[in-house]
Parts: sequence; structure tokens; C-alpha cells
Amino acid sequence: MSHGFELEGREAPPTPPVGGPLGQLVRLQARVNNGVLVLSMLALLAACAILTGSVFLRYFLKVPTDWQDEMSVFLLVGAVFMCGAYVQSQRGHIGIEALAGFFSPAANRLRLLFCDAASFAFCAFFSWKSWSMLHEAFVEGQTTSSSWAPPLWIPYGLMATGMTLLSLQILLQVITALTTKGASK
Repeated sequence: MSHGFELEGREAPPTPPVGGPLGQLVRLQARVNNGVLVLSMLALLAACAILTGSVFLRYFLKVPTDWQDEMSVFLLVGAVFMCGAYVQSQRGHIGIEALAGFFSPAANRLRLLFCDAASFAFCAFFSWKSWSMLHEAFVEGQTTSSSWAPPLWIPYGLMATGMTLLSLQILLQVITALTTKGASK
């Protein structure tokens, strides 16, 4: 599926087994990733509109606003963290592709598997800590220090959900790599 921003000459991510429970999970994750992608695009547009409207209100109409910066940050945090799984599904995260030319296809599969396993370990830990922060912020009723004072569970919830989706995406890619012969990227 082309969204118009793939890198030219780049190989598509491997296709997982079509049938079975793994294939169903991969397809479900892909649908979730695409839905989150659309919502994140809307969040970015909303952040742009909010900041533009704020500038217009402050400088042209002399109407002060105190909520727009935090709202925009919340929207941007949500867009960035929630889209991590989609980007990973496209192998769009930073990788050391210069090494790919030095290795055989089998060695590259092992390199990718190792990188995915290490990434999964980090992201799973980050996800767990994010859920801990979300719980703490919710239970303690933590808010930001601004006059608007929105609850902190909102950005922590977006961060925890996004990191969990990213962890699941990486885990599916690791399982797919282990169960699919010949997947190279």
C-alpha cells in the first residue's frame, strides 16, 4: 500500500504467513496501525490549527490564551508515540542499513532479528514504565503546573498505549522472522 512517502528503491517489509493465528494478528495490528495513523494525522493538523489560531488571537485580537501550548504538546506527544508501531511496520525507524551490504542475506536476517529483539526489550521496558507513570498520575490526580492544569494521565496514557503498540509490532516481527523462511527485511 502506497501512502506517497516511501523511500525510492526501498524494499517492502516482509509479508507474514497468510493463514493461521499469526497472520490474523499481523493483519489486526496493521489495521490498528492504519487507524492510529489517520488519527495521528488529524492530531497534527489540530495542533497546527490550535497554534495558528493562538497566534492570531494573541497578536491580532489581543485575546490571551493559556491552554494552546499544552494542548498542542499533548497532541504532538500522542501523534509521535502512537505512530511508532506504524513506522516500525514499514521498517522506517533508524537502522544501520550501511551494514546490510557487507552481510549475506542470512547474516542480515540474523542482524535484523537481533536488532528487533533488542528493540523489543527496550520498548517493552519503556512501555511498562509508561504504564506505571500513567497509574501513578491517575491515582494521585497529577496535573501540569499551568493555569489550565490538564491531567497528566492524558499524555502518559498516549505514551503507554503507543509504546505498547510498538512493542507488539516488534514482537510480531520477531515471531514472523522466526517462523517465516527467507524473510530478509
